[in-house]
Amino acid sequence: MENANISTDAAGTDTIDASPIPSETSPNANRSTTPSSEGFKAYIGSGWAERTDALPAAREQAAFAAARRATLSARFTGQRLIVPAGSPKQRSNDTDYPFRAHSAFAHLTGWGADAEPEAVLVFEPTVAGHDATLYFRERAGRDSEEFYHNPAIGEFWIGARPSLAQVASDLELATRGIAELDAVYAAVDASTLVLREADPAVTERVDSARLRFAAEAALSTNASDSPFSIEVGSEHEPDALLAEVVSEMRLVKDSYEIAQMRLAVDATERGFNDVIADFPRISAHPRGERIVDGVFYTRARLDGNALGYDTIAASGPHATILHWTRNDGPVRSGELMLLDAGVEVDSLYTADVTRTLPINGTFSPVQRMIYEAVLDAADAALAIVKPGIIFREVHAAAMKVIAERTAEWGLLPVTAEEALLPDNQHHRRYMVHGTSHHLGIDVHDCAQARRDMYMDGVIEEGMVFTIEPGLYFQSDDETVPAEFRGIGVRIEDDILVTADGAENLSVGIPRTASAVEAWVQAGGWS
Repeated sequence: MENANISTDAAGTDTIDASPIPSETSPNANRSTTPSSEGFKAYIGSGWAERTDALPAAREQAAFAAARRATLSARFTGQRLIVPAGSPKQRSNDTDYPFRAHSAFAHLTGWGADAEPEAVLVFEPTVAGHDATLYFRERAGRDSEEFYHNPAIGEFWIGARPSLAQVASDLELATRGIAELDAVYAAVDASTLVLREADPAVTERVDSARLRFAAEAALSTNASDSPFSIEVGSEHEPDALLAEVVSEMRLVKDSYEIAQMRLAVDATERGFNDVIADFPRISAHPRGERIVDGVFYTRARLDGNALGYDTIAASGPHATILHWTRNDGPVRSGELMLLDAGVEVDSLYTADVTRTLPINGTFSPVQRMIYEAVLDAADAALAIVKPGIIFREVHAAAMKVIAERTAEWGLLPVTAEEALLPDNQHHRRYMVHGTSHHLGIDVHDCAQARRDMYMDGVIEEGMVFTIEPGLYFQSDDETVPAEFRGIGVRIEDDILVTADGAENLSVGIPRTASAVEAWVQAGGWS
């Protein structure tokens, strides 16, 4: 991979050195070969065909994003709101991880996998509500050195970038160049809110502007009398309310979001099919889990943007490790493969599905017994889902079955009823995680919502969440019979709450023990 000239400023921040001569302090100056002659600059800036930048029609999600912005505007009357997309995250030296915009930014703009790094959405208060404007770094013109010299925005480095007018038409949202964001920072007052976690650089600018505003206000009035006075860095910053509200706005999905999640589930099903079809090759390799990981990732890139989260390809005893993502072990006949994976589509909505598969196509009697106990727990939880119940009741329904089965097998020192008492919970040794989490543009969506809106919240039509009970018996757990040890089973489905019940969006992916056996056997391994 080639590199442009990168320098470090006095504050220790990496910046693009757009000067003709590479900076001597650049970590890559010793290998820079970018031409700096006047002849080169004149020649590279000429001879290009005239651009014909047609304006695109508005994308489907533009109207939905506008409705979300209106909801947020009504919640924060009179306050300036700043919602950054975020910046690329460093992987090593001068290489970054693939950029993904912050979920709240994507939700409010409709900009998904194609969002530009360092973009910022600003809600400017008006008499009627807010004017929303999207600030981003427009492409560098071919008459500028950045065109070939700047790896962040130069088209020689990253390809064609959209113009302000194109994005405005695409998203039906006013746009301005990133340089004009300085005026927003200059206008920051104590009522301005920023989504702090999205972009530390933007947050730092806002905090500095607040301190300036506070200092100026202190000279002319008693700042403590302001209803918007804040203490930067305190535990009760008003910014936390903004994060909370944008998170809670996603608890109930609109029709566009639900349609995107259906697409994500469909792509995930194809990914599972791909893995099963490759089981012979997978089981023959000493690091077969890596092949599982790679096969599913290929489907995610073919049919979507990427993975919704790191794939858990856990075979044999690795299936007892809840977040096994090293995926470097063998996949052996006779063992189980716990595959927890989800495709994130281009809109950034993701599926989250787990299936536990017998590698050789047949469950052993003990494996089947454990599998069917987990399936019964999942079905019990799904059976109670409908608008009006409390979210935590879904978990309780699954846990009742887990307690009953582990008690029946003689694993508990108490009865199932006693185990379920809040002060006991012995059965949770074999399932320490929760049964459900909200799902959407984040795999663990709405995570900053208040508890009384989330775990203690009332289930509503349009909510989407997982149901994912499991049983995990560690290889060295002497509380269980030897034949249980090293077996881990989880079954996870994506559930849409309907007007009178629930729909399992992932029901098309085989779930019952017999259906899973037939699926694996038909897929290329028996």
